[in-house]
Amino acid sequence: MSRVSRRTVVPLLLVLVVVAGIGLYLFQPWKAFTDTAVNEALPTASAPEVKDGRQMKGNPGGMKGKAAGTKGGEPSMTSTRPKDLAEGRFVTHEHGTSGTARTVRLADGGQVLRLEDLKTSEGPDVRVYLSSRAADAAKAGLGEGAVALGKLKGNLGNQNYTVPAGTDLSKFRSVVIWCERFSVSFGAADLAPVSG
Repeated sequence: MSRVSRRTVVPLLLVLVVVAGIGLYLFQPWKAFTDTAVNEALPTASAPEVKDGRQMKGNPGGMKGKAAGTKGGEPSMTSTRPKDLAEGRFVTHEHGTSGTARTVRLADGGQVLRLEDLKTSEGPDVRVYLSSRAADAAKAGLGEGAVALGKLKGNLGNQNYTVPAGTDLSKFRSVVIWCERFSVSFGAADLAPVSG
């Protein structure tokens, strides 16, 4: 090989290696062949209050005898159960997506989004959003005021996402599985209020 051709080939190979590396980083093609399954139970309430490094139990103030809502100084077992607020089924956008999305108010007043029987694709930087747009419209974008709930924990299974305190869930029409890197929706679910 002549010197002229070496001078041409070596830089060209270096450019190809850099381009291939960038492509692998952006597209992460191996994720087309992998799955991450998550199977979380629905939480019943947030963690117990912690004060001065100690977990507070049923009688945090050290009061003796019966207190309101207790029996013999022990905590009452009549706490409120989680309540479904809205739910919907996923529809496919850019990647096959199925399963159910539910918004739930917990016994302590906290709110979570629960994804059940989720099946979608893995991808680079996939996140879960609440959107003010309907599921079909979310295919074109999340819309104004969308709330990020975090990275998708797994592309299969049952998982929970904490809704930030103070979020008015009635303002959101859908849940969207969104690829942040390429600004595309994998799938979305319309949220319809649960009666009763």
